[in-house]
Amino acid sequence: MEAGIVGLPNVGKSTLFNALTAAGALAANYPFATIEPNVGVVPVPDGRLERIHAHIATEKVIPAALRLVDIAGIVKGASTGEGMGNKFLSHIRNVDAVLHVVRCFEDPDITHVDGAVDPIRDIETIELELLLADIEAVDNALPKAQRAAKSGDKETKARVSMLEKAKQLLDAEKPLRLLEPTPDEAKEAKAFGFLTAKPVLYVCNVDEEALPEGVNEHVRKVQARAEERGGETVSVCAKLEAELAELDEGDRAEMLEAVGLGEPALAPLARAAYRLLGLSSYFTAGPMEIRAWTIPAGATGPQAAGVIHTDFEKAFIRAEVYGVDDLEAHGNEKAIREKGKLRIEGKDYVVQDGDVCHFLTSA
Repeated sequence: MEAGIVGLPNVGKSTLFNALTAAGALAANYPFATIEPNVGVVPVPDGRLERIHAHIATEKVIPAALRLVDIAGIVKGASTGEGMGNKFLSHIRNVDAVLHVVRCFEDPDITHVDGAVDPIRDIETIELELLLADIEAVDNALPKAQRAAKSGDKETKARVSMLEKAKQLLDAEKPLRLLEPTPDEAKEAKAFGFLTAKPVLYVCNVDEEALPEGVNEHVRKVQARAEERGGETVSVCAKLEAELAELDEGDRAEMLEAVGLGEPALAPLARAAYRLLGLSSYFTAGPMEIRAWTIPAGATGPQAAGVIHTDFEKAFIRAEVYGVDDLEAHGNEKAIREKGKLRIEGKDYVVQDGDVCHFLTSA
């Protein structure tokens, strides 16, 4: 799954991306420092992996991962091509969720594209461009779909119905995240990759003065807006996190303690992004590896097994399942089995976040 980092120029997107991925993406104090999207993979911190490792010896521990795309800064007029806007918007269209970085710090040495720091104005600038791009897509597609629907084709009728609902929302300046489609309409909407349908996490980029709480006057405004619209916020000092990423473990811990943080702020950000995408993790554990596997929340046993290998979904027979708490309570898998705490689950079982699973398949 992919999350795209977006925002106005000079809000700290590439600095944040560098800190997350240590990929060395260009960070410069002028617009369009990032022309092509940079892509990196971020481990999703999960303390349950070490809890499992404390009881099961293994060669390696592998966390879940989130794929991040650093997308160049969007400016006013992006929906009409301003500032290479069409290209940038197409990159957003291809991701599953949006991490909207908002500048929530004052610094006279870092220019703001609009002259002054105002996070709500910045959010509205980005969201308006995404809205306008979706309006254009719907206005172009609806007449064609209406003509095609005269044939009575079921899929085309669903497309028309979905586009008409989308137009009503967009004309009211509401994002397509609020669209309530039927299953057939949802399938059609997914094919369009509407920009305002993407789930959004607001990432408030603060300075060190706002730490450790990560709250200042600018952040409070973003939090209020997110609350009104059912969103979520995370505060990050991207500059500090970039410095932390370059330190060894000992020096990193010392710097975190100095600013009052228990962990790098990127850990809660990665977890929040993971939740934003509607994902959960289950674990496999053995002498070769302990690993977190990423699944959509609500995945069944066969679907979860299919993440390991596509053949396993069809070949699924059953799953042996226990929880991390069971492992800590009884010490090892043998004892869990002897105590009757090992559950045997079939094809209809919905895998829970944190399950430790062994799959039996015919493959």
